[in-house]
Amino acid sequence: MRRTRRPSPHLRILPALGLLAALLLPLGVTLAPMAAAAPAADPVRIMPLGDSITGSPGCWRAVLWNRLVNGGYTGIDFVGTLPPQGCGQAHDGDNEGHGGELVTNVADQNLLPGRLAATRPDIVVMHFGTNDVWSGIAPDRILAAYTKLVTQMRASDPAMRILVAQLIPMNPSSCTACAQRVVDFNARIPDWARATGTERSPVTVVDQWTGFSTATDTYDGVHPNASGDDKIAARWYPALAAALDAGVPQDPGDPGDPGEPAACTARFRAVSSWQGGYQGEVTVTNTSASAASGWTATVVPANGARLTQLWNGTLTAAADGTATVTNAAWNGALAPGASATFGFVASAPATAGAPAATVTCTAKTPTG
Repeated sequence: MRRTRRPSPHLRILPALGLLAALLLPLGVTLAPMAAAAPAADPVRIMPLGDSITGSPGCWRAVLWNRLVNGGYTGIDFVGTLPPQGCGQAHDGDNEGHGGELVTNVADQNLLPGRLAATRPDIVVMHFGTNDVWSGIAPDRILAAYTKLVTQMRASDPAMRILVAQLIPMNPSSCTACAQRVVDFNARIPDWARATGTERSPVTVVDQWTGFSTATDTYDGVHPNASGDDKIAARWYPALAAALDAGVPQDPGDPGDPGEPAACTARFRAVSSWQGGYQGEVTVTNTSASAASGWTATVVPANGARLTQLWNGTLTAAADGTATVTNAAWNGALAPGASATFGFVASAPATAGAPAATVTCTAKTPTG
């Protein structure tokens, strides 16, 4: 919402300045023009898109918003045609989480274009399809709806950055088949994203399923409680931070616009595991047509694991276990299509299960 501003008090002294200038001109004295204030950068507009898990009240959005602000991401604006719905903490609550909606209906009825036109997002954060899975709709049809929505997003902004969740688990008492349906659908999302993403408009998959428990992280087998909200926000954060760090690409048709940053992908592999820990490996690949001068990877280990040792990079670990890894001096430069690999050792609870981690990355283009 834009506020109406009152006329600046400087406007009232302009006639006096004009008179002073007229008096000084015969003496050969001129007044220097007043310096114009630099225009403020537009905030990056982020649309949380989905159903009741996102919007009713969708308190993970509040947790995520505050985590971003506390992390220094102040030039952001959550957008949507729906207003805030509580959550008990200050945050930007605008969203596009419509309770009960099916993503297939949104696609079939062309509901998204109007919402995009009203809010003009730069980034879409999408957890959508829970109601479709509950309704027994086939994964092929749901993914076709995903594709249509992505097409509509790119019609709104050809450089749209899209984060798509693998759905949180679902185990309601009234749907005994839902738990496996979510597993089956989530397994299809990575291949769909690889086929759908482009260099200009990447599709990033965020694993919201691993480490999320319907018993402890939901209040009804479907909707997250406070613990679930924290887990969802923690999974969104590194992927969204990476998209914000990459910046919003400018219109390439405008003279003088900078080029897009180099794009990259990160892939996790468990090398070996033992009781209480495992060895992991992450491969960072420059997927753009431009050379990269450096890279940063974010590793979010699942099930309470923590990185304890790392090689071929520099490790910074947060209290919640999120690890940020920057390239070493000798492996930061990556030609188009080239890769660099770093390894690590992680400690894990005895009940952690198979090693798993969500990994994302950003790359830097050479300067000058």
